[in-house]
Amino acid sequence: MRQFNKFKDTKGFITIWQRVIRFRYMITEQAKERCRILAFWERHGTEATKEAFEISRRTLFRWQKKLKEKKGQLEGLNALSQAPNKRRKRKVEDSLLKKIIELRTLHPRLGKEKIHTLLKYTGSISTIGRILSDLKEKGSLPSEKKFSMHANTGRLIERKIKKTKKKLRRPKGYRVLEVDTVVRFIDGIKRYIITATDTEKHTAFAACYTNHGSTSASDFLKKCVAVLPDCPIAVQTDNGSEFALHFDRACEKLSLERFHTYPRSPKTNAHVERFNRTLDEEFLRYHRALLRDDVASFNDALIDWLLWYNGERPHHSLSLLSPFQYIFNSLPTNECQMWWTNT
Repeated sequence: MRQFNKFKDTKGFITIWQRVIRFRYMITEQAKERCRILAFWERHGTEATKEAFEISRRTLFRWQKKLKEKKGQLEGLNALSQAPNKRRKRKVEDSLLKKIIELRTLHPRLGKEKIHTLLKYTGSISTIGRILSDLKEKGSLPSEKKFSMHANTGRLIERKIKKTKKKLRRPKGYRVLEVDTVVRFIDGIKRYIITATDTEKHTAFAACYTNHGSTSASDFLKKCVAVLPDCPIAVQTDNGSEFALHFDRACEKLSLERFHTYPRSPKTNAHVERFNRTLDEEFLRYHRALLRDDVASFNDALIDWLLWYNGERPHHSLSLLSPFQYIFNSLPTNECQMWWTNT
């Protein structure tokens, strides 16, 4: 999309804009305070100003000189940087640097504490750590490389570090649809039951699949959104491969916000983990043969159980109400005035 400037070719517009930016961002509150003190000094004199603001006469004249040099512009009173022009540089003996490089070349995994002990360095461990950081920035230390062997050719291939995308974490108390996978191995046959539960309404859904791909997970997510009443607008899963490519695309298509749990932290998916236990104890244990032999019939029986779970089964977390009863009780009731005159 092209953007147009309606002030283009307007005479003096650039100058005005630059002044607006300068006066908005360049003048600090400290400069304004110094200008106010100079005005007070001009009106009431030096002694009153020194008593009121505890500022020396020399400082007042220095501020006045800066203001004159800037031709009355207030940014001349801004505080300047107090950093030194010449900073100290770390001086390290060449022999020490040579020994550190030799140790890290022979033993790349040595840390600063072990190098400090091996060299019997009289300085601190932190100094060794800073020297290592400087050498690493200069490229003087050997970089660690990982290799893998090609199965067909037998050649070693350098493994490049993959930059992982930063994953979102759910804020505390944020309502989400927690999704997880239950794997069952029955007589040499694997079955995958994908489960989901609402962290607030406690409604749940589950379905069985014969594969562990992201296509199955995306199909399950679409069914969840279609079946669950008042489905949450956010989804939280673990870092499993089934919640990757097609599942991500389904989240984008359905406008669902995506959150991930921390690695090896099932407690962050506590609601769906508790539902998995209930599902196993009350349904899966009694339908193992059906799960193994006929997935379609198993899903039909699972739907009947889910209707009972969501519609009739009491939940202690909902004061012994079923999830559907809890949703119905929380709906607003508006009194209808249409037929109140009829008797």
